[in-house]
Amino acid sequence: MTETRLRFPPSPTGYLHIGGARTALYNWLYAKKTGGKLILRIEDTDTERSTEESINGILDGLKWLGIDWDEGPYFQTRFSDDHLAAARQLLSQGNAYKCFCTKEVLDAKREIALAAKQNLGYDGTCRHLSPAETAAKEAAGIPFVIRFKVPERQGMLGYDDKVLGRIECNYREVDDFVIVRSNGKPLYLLCNVVDDIRDRITHIIRGQDHMTNTTRQVLLYEALGVPVPVFAHIPLTLDNKKAKISKRSHGEIVAVQFYKEHGFIPWAFNNFLALLGWSPGNDREIFSREEMIEAFTLERINKSSSIFNFKKDDPKFFTDPKAIAINEHYLRTMPIEVIGELVRLELTEEGLWDEAYAGEKQQWYLKTLDLIRDRFHTLKDFATLGRAYFAEDFQIEDKPLQKNVLKSPELKDWLPELADRYEKMGEFTAEEAERLARDLAEERAVKPGVIINGMRTVVTGQLAGPSMIDVLMAIGRDRVVRRLRRTAQLF
Repeated sequence: MTETRLRFPPSPTGYLHIGGARTALYNWLYAKKTGGKLILRIEDTDTERSTEESINGILDGLKWLGIDWDEGPYFQTRFSDDHLAAARQLLSQGNAYKCFCTKEVLDAKREIALAAKQNLGYDGTCRHLSPAETAAKEAAGIPFVIRFKVPERQGMLGYDDKVLGRIECNYREVDDFVIVRSNGKPLYLLCNVVDDIRDRITHIIRGQDHMTNTTRQVLLYEALGVPVPVFAHIPLTLDNKKAKISKRSHGEIVAVQFYKEHGFIPWAFNNFLALLGWSPGNDREIFSREEMIEAFTLERINKSSSIFNFKKDDPKFFTDPKAIAINEHYLRTMPIEVIGELVRLELTEEGLWDEAYAGEKQQWYLKTLDLIRDRFHTLKDFATLGRAYFAEDFQIEDKPLQKNVLKSPELKDWLPELADRYEKMGEFTAEEAERLARDLAEERAVKPGVIINGMRTVVTGQLAGPSMIDVLMAIGRDRVVRRLRRTAQLF
């Protein structure tokens, strides 16, 4: 069997967005599934918009996601000689010709065709120029483009799409298209085909927005004498209002870098991306890397567009709730040692990392993460909502203040008194710490929740969390006592 070879060819004119990342993921999954190869090709022929920053952003995004490639990155601009050689081959074969029609002439013809409600495509004026006429125009210095000569055939031009089925159009609907500009630069249509031929690409998985190019590219493959690759066009991803997501319209929230910076787990985000247009055929949503490779097929890619739900005004669900839910699942179920390494990066970025967490305090560190992770949504939460476990400069969140958890002015005296009792007790155990808190509540004739909720607020800054007694054990007597004694500063 021929080796399966796929490619991901991003254009470096901006960051890697979720649409491009999903395309890369599907190509990667299919390459892994079939034991094939994934080639990374940077299509940088748009020299005015391509930037080194964008190239680095794309590479960093793919690496963060764990989407590795087997060859490349190749840069399209370095193969311009190949593209022009293909154009010359098509000319010599009679599959292309030089067109001397000026822009002004073409615009005028389109206006006439538009008014007459006729086909707006090129009318073939230069298609039948004799060699002598062509040579004379060249000798006169008249600029020209090179057009592909679409075969004058009856019937339908088509290909079998692995996602959408048979795609066809009438040959008469395809006009002679430009493959080389008048400045001598080949167009994307030709460059893309030539690069795919050189890289021996067998399968092309890309967005539906490329379908307008595909029938023309099928003609180019045939004219260049090579088999047409297998095509699989992925339906687009739309926003809540059924508009195509784009960098220009939606900003950073569709950038892969955004999710890296907001504490998403890389494979969790891959898991979300895969489901944004693909289904395993059942209700399952969580897959390990190996399980997803095994389950993935092109036939299970949805034929209809997927919806990416934006929740920018919600502080919790600032993005698609499913992305958050999948990330939460991984936070709660991954081995705590793996979570520990991911959180280390977040704590380091916030200046909260202590090397002792990798040494003598490692057991405490992992046990604490395991205690608090069930209520968190992203890795960022460990350094924000969980800051009280790693530092003294944490904030009291608005919620307990709004609910008047500290409304009892007596707490400014009661909680420091509890601190004294904790300091004087022998071994600081969960059972004894809870008993002393409940004893104080009974003595002051209040519900235990008044003491416990007040204590949680001043010790962690949070209104909710794990068992308060477990929290006390994690934070430790010295820090608990110190925080309880500064309760009066909150009133």
